[in-house]
Amino acid sequence: MISAILTIATLATLFGLLLGYAAVRFHVEGDPIADQIDKLLPQTQCGQCGHPGCRPYANAIANGEDDINKCAPGGEATIIALADLLGRDPVPMDDSVGEKLPSVAFIIEKECIGCTLCIQACPVDAILGAAKQMHTVIESECTGCELCLAPCPVECIVMIPIKEGIGNWIWPYPDNDHRDLSISRGTI
Repeated sequence: MISAILTIATLATLFGLLLGYAAVRFHVEGDPIADQIDKLLPQTQCGQCGHPGCRPYANAIANGEDDINKCAPGGEATIIALADLLGRDPVPMDDSVGEKLPSVAFIIEKECIGCTLCIQACPVDAILGAAKQMHTVIESECTGCELCLAPCPVECIVMIPIKEGIGNWIWPYPDNDHRDLSISRGTI
Protein backbone atom coordinates (compact mmCIF):
# COMPACT_ATOMS: atom_id res chain seq x y z
CA MET A 1 0.00 0.00 0.00
CA ILE A 2 2.81 2.42 0.86
CA SER A 3 4.57 1.56 -2.39
CA ALA A 4 1.39 2.43 -4.35
CA ILE A 5 1.11 5.79 -2.58
CA LEU A 6 4.80 6.53 -3.21
CA THR A 7 4.44 5.56 -6.88
CA ILE A 8 1.42 7.83 -7.37
CA ALA A 9 3.14 10.69 -5.52
CA THR A 10 6.28 10.26 -7.66
CA LEU A 11 4.24 10.20 -10.88
CA ALA A 12 2.26 13.29 -9.78
CA THR A 13 5.48 15.16 -9.03
CA LEU A 14 7.03 14.09 -12.34
CA PHE A 15 3.97 15.15 -14.36
CA GLY A 16 3.74 18.43 -12.41
CA LEU A 17 7.36 19.25 -13.27
CA LEU A 18 6.77 18.29 -16.90
CA LEU A 19 3.69 20.55 -17.13
CA GLY A 20 5.56 23.40 -15.42
CA TYR A 21 8.42 23.10 -17.94
CA ALA A 22 5.97 23.02 -20.86
CA ALA A 23 4.14 26.11 -19.56
CA VAL A 24 7.39 28.09 -19.43
CA ARG A 25 8.85 26.74 -22.65
CA PHE A 26 5.75 27.01 -24.86
CA HIS A 27 4.02 30.03 -23.29
CA VAL A 28 2.12 32.17 -25.81
CA GLU A 29 1.23 35.69 -24.72
CA GLY A 30 -1.83 37.47 -26.04
CA ASP A 31 -1.76 40.86 -27.69
CA PRO A 32 -1.68 43.39 -24.82
CA ILE A 33 -3.37 46.10 -26.93
CA ALA A 34 -6.17 43.71 -27.88
CA ASP A 35 -6.55 42.78 -24.21
CA GLN A 36 -6.93 46.45 -23.24
CA ILE A 37 -9.39 47.08 -26.07
CA ASP A 38 -11.40 44.01 -25.07
CA LYS A 39 -11.67 45.31 -21.50
CA LEU A 40 -13.23 48.55 -22.78
CA LEU A 41 -15.89 46.79 -24.86
CA PRO A 42 -19.23 46.01 -23.17
CA GLN A 43 -18.89 42.20 -23.55
CA THR A 44 -22.41 41.74 -24.88
CA GLN A 45 -21.19 39.42 -27.68
CA CYS A 46 -24.08 40.74 -29.79
CA GLY A 47 -22.34 40.79 -33.18
CA GLN A 48 -23.68 44.22 -34.20
CA CYS A 49 -20.13 45.29 -35.10
CA GLY A 50 -19.90 42.58 -37.75
CA HIS A 51 -17.71 40.29 -35.64
CA PRO A 52 -18.86 37.20 -33.73
CA GLY A 53 -18.04 38.77 -30.37
CA CYS A 54 -16.14 41.44 -28.49
CA ARG A 55 -12.75 39.67 -28.52
CA PRO A 56 -12.65 39.23 -32.34
CA TYR A 57 -13.65 42.90 -32.70
CA ALA A 58 -10.86 43.90 -30.27
CA ASN A 59 -8.36 41.87 -32.31
CA ALA A 60 -9.55 43.53 -35.53
CA ILE A 61 -9.12 47.00 -34.01
CA ALA A 62 -5.66 46.12 -32.65
CA ASN A 63 -4.56 44.80 -36.06
CA GLY A 64 -5.90 47.89 -37.85
CA GLU A 65 -8.50 45.83 -39.74
CA ASP A 66 -11.54 47.65 -38.34
CA ASP A 67 -12.40 51.06 -36.92
CA ILE A 68 -13.34 51.97 -33.34
CA ASN A 69 -16.87 53.16 -34.15
CA LYS A 70 -18.90 49.98 -34.62
CA CYS A 71 -19.95 49.00 -31.09
CA ALA A 72 -23.61 49.99 -30.81
CA PRO A 73 -24.12 48.80 -27.20
CA GLY A 74 -21.00 50.66 -26.08
CA GLY A 75 -22.05 53.82 -27.87
CA GLU A 76 -20.15 57.08 -27.83
CA ALA A 77 -18.57 56.39 -24.42
CA THR A 78 -16.81 53.32 -25.80
CA ILE A 79 -15.67 55.19 -28.91
CA ILE A 80 -14.14 57.92 -26.75
CA ALA A 81 -12.46 55.39 -24.44
CA LEU A 82 -11.02 53.48 -27.41
CA ALA A 83 -9.82 56.72 -29.03
CA ASP A 84 -8.07 57.72 -25.79
CA LEU A 85 -6.43 54.31 -25.48
CA LEU A 86 -5.21 54.24 -29.08
CA GLY A 87 -4.31 57.92 -29.36
CA ARG A 88 -6.84 58.57 -32.12
CA ASP A 89 -9.51 61.21 -32.59
CA PRO A 90 -13.04 60.09 -31.70
CA VAL A 91 -15.25 59.53 -34.73
CA PRO A 92 -19.04 59.33 -35.01
CA MET A 93 -20.77 55.96 -34.88
CA ASP A 94 -20.53 54.03 -38.15
CA ASP A 95 -23.60 54.66 -40.34
CA SER A 96 -24.32 50.96 -40.72
CA VAL A 97 -24.45 50.57 -36.93
CA GLY A 98 -25.52 54.00 -35.72
CA GLU A 99 -28.60 54.54 -37.87
CA LYS A 100 -31.02 52.94 -35.45
CA LEU A 101 -32.10 54.70 -32.30
CA PRO A 102 -30.99 53.25 -28.96
CA SER A 103 -33.73 50.87 -27.88
CA VAL A 104 -34.59 48.12 -25.43
CA ALA A 105 -36.51 44.91 -25.91
CA PHE A 106 -40.08 44.72 -24.63
CA ILE A 107 -42.07 41.50 -24.29
CA ILE A 108 -45.81 41.70 -24.95
CA GLU A 109 -46.81 39.63 -21.94
CA LYS A 110 -50.24 38.54 -23.22
CA GLU A 111 -48.62 36.88 -26.23
CA CYS A 112 -45.62 35.26 -24.48
CA ILE A 113 -45.86 31.45 -24.33
CA GLY A 114 -42.85 30.98 -22.04
CA CYS A 115 -40.68 29.04 -24.48
CA THR A 116 -37.40 30.45 -22.96
CA LEU A 117 -35.78 30.80 -26.41
CA CYS A 118 -35.30 34.54 -25.83
CA ILE A 119 -33.64 33.87 -22.47
CA GLN A 120 -31.18 31.53 -24.13
CA ALA A 121 -30.42 34.07 -26.88
CA CYS A 122 -29.85 37.07 -24.58
CA PRO A 123 -26.08 37.58 -24.16
CA VAL A 124 -26.44 39.81 -21.08
CA ASP A 125 -29.15 37.91 -19.17
CA ALA A 126 -31.59 40.81 -19.35
CA ILE A 127 -34.66 38.58 -19.70
CA LEU A 128 -36.38 37.01 -16.71
CA GLY A 129 -38.87 34.17 -16.79
CA ALA A 130 -39.35 30.46 -16.50
CA ALA A 131 -40.56 27.72 -18.81
CA LYS A 132 -44.25 28.07 -19.64
CA GLN A 133 -44.38 31.34 -17.70
CA MET A 134 -44.48 34.94 -18.84
CA HIS A 135 -41.11 36.62 -19.46
CA THR A 136 -40.03 40.21 -18.94
CA VAL A 137 -37.02 42.35 -19.80
CA ILE A 138 -34.85 44.19 -17.28
CA GLU A 139 -34.59 47.49 -19.15
CA SER A 140 -31.46 48.66 -17.33
CA GLU A 141 -29.61 45.51 -18.43
CA CYS A 142 -30.83 45.35 -22.05
CA THR A 143 -28.28 46.57 -24.60
CA GLY A 144 -30.69 46.62 -27.54
CA CYS A 145 -28.75 43.98 -29.47
CA GLU A 146 -31.97 42.48 -30.93
CA LEU A 147 -30.68 38.90 -30.59
CA CYS A 148 -33.88 37.91 -28.78
CA LEU A 149 -36.15 38.86 -31.70
CA ALA A 150 -35.33 36.06 -34.16
CA PRO A 151 -35.76 33.04 -31.85
CA CYS A 152 -39.20 34.14 -30.56
CA PRO A 153 -41.74 31.81 -32.26
CA VAL A 154 -44.75 34.06 -31.56
CA GLU A 155 -43.01 37.38 -32.27
CA CYS A 156 -44.06 38.90 -28.96
CA ILE A 157 -40.81 40.88 -28.54
CA VAL A 158 -40.59 44.41 -29.90
CA MET A 159 -37.87 47.02 -29.70
CA ILE A 160 -38.91 50.27 -28.04
CA PRO A 161 -36.75 53.37 -28.55
CA ILE A 162 -35.25 54.79 -25.38
CA LYS A 163 -36.58 58.25 -24.67
CA GLU A 164 -33.87 60.86 -24.80
CA GLY A 165 -33.26 62.33 -21.40
CA ILE A 166 -30.49 63.91 -19.40
CA GLY A 167 -28.90 60.51 -18.72
CA ASN A 168 -28.51 59.40 -22.34
CA TRP A 169 -28.34 62.66 -24.34
CA ILE A 170 -25.14 63.15 -26.31
CA TRP A 171 -23.84 66.24 -27.99
CA PRO A 172 -24.28 65.94 -31.77
CA TYR A 173 -21.21 65.93 -33.97
CA PRO A 174 -20.79 68.98 -36.20
CA ASP A 175 -22.26 68.51 -39.64
CA ASN A 176 -19.45 69.20 -42.11
CA ASP A 177 -21.66 68.75 -45.16
CA HIS A 178 -23.83 71.80 -44.48
CA ARG A 179 -21.74 74.91 -44.02
CA ASP A 180 -23.17 78.17 -42.81
CA LEU A 181 -24.46 79.99 -45.89
CA SER A 182 -23.50 83.37 -44.47
CA ILE A 183 -19.84 82.31 -44.42
CA SER A 184 -19.89 80.99 -47.99
CA ARG A 185 -21.58 84.17 -49.25
CA GLY A 186 -19.01 86.36 -47.55
CA THR A 187 -21.42 88.23 -45.28
CA ILE A 188 -19.28 87.96 -42.19
